[in-house]
Amino acid sequence: MNGVLTIAGREIREGLRNRWVAAATLILAALALALALVGSAPFGAVETGRLTVTIVSLSSLSIYLLPLIALLLGFDAIVGERERGTLLLMLAYPVSRWQVVLGKFLGHAAILAFATTIGFGSAAVAIALTADAAPAAAEWWSFGGLVLASIGLGLAFVAVGYVISVAVAERTTAAGVAVVVWLFLVVLYDMGLLGALVATGGQGFLGDTLTVWLLANPADAYRLVTLTGFEGAGTIAGLDAVVADLSVAWPALALAAWIAAPLAVAWTIFSRKEP
Repeated sequence: MNGVLTIAGREIREGLRNRWVAAATLILAALALALALVGSAPFGAVETGRLTVTIVSLSSLSIYLLPLIALLLGFDAIVGERERGTLLLMLAYPVSRWQVVLGKFLGHAAILAFATTIGFGSAAVAIALTADAAPAAAEWWSFGGLVLASIGLGLAFVAVGYVISVAVAERTTAAGVAVVVWLFLVVLYDMGLLGALVATGGQGFLGDTLTVWLLANPADAYRLVTLTGFEGAGTIAGLDAVVADLSVAWPALALAAWIAAPLAVAWTIFSRKEP
């Protein structure tokens, strides 16, 4: 386990030197503050708390931004080490390949969790200081759940980035594949699903299995976690019909599977490839 922690610490130090932590935190904080101070203006019209509206707004932001940040963290985790010639040196130490993968993942997870917590936490502080009435305790619990779910979303895409990193031979190829994966999972998947629903009128096989199709995508699983787990979020987002009978456990499990399965695939590929 010491090897895992050593590699994780190395990734955190490299992240600090590359200013990844500062950059990701500042981006998240700036956008979260903008949504908290400006984007929550409609809260009076929907008769719900300002913090709840901010939760929905931040979840929409997270779906696009956090996967991109996560893929940028993870896409060169292995292939970058190989190109720099440091992978062979790392494997010369008494560490196994699963320790390399897990250690790097934990380091990137710490960076992402720190950036997300501080970035989104700034929005909560802004609301607490500027709101006419203090948010209810349930809203604060929901906000904490949003932060945890957002970290989970980021970790899922870091894990996907690791699969890309061990599967390709060049860093530039990994970067291109990462962009394509982000575009497909975050943008094109929902567009295609929406188009198919419109074409079929929401009836038939697709309409009956819509929830399954949503759970098959980490971004949509995250969206369902935020809408089913947080009171009032589904109403504001206009997706009550989708989440009405869905337990929060299913999208949470789907998101956890999107973390564990890609990591297992990445380790399997890495263990069978020459460094």
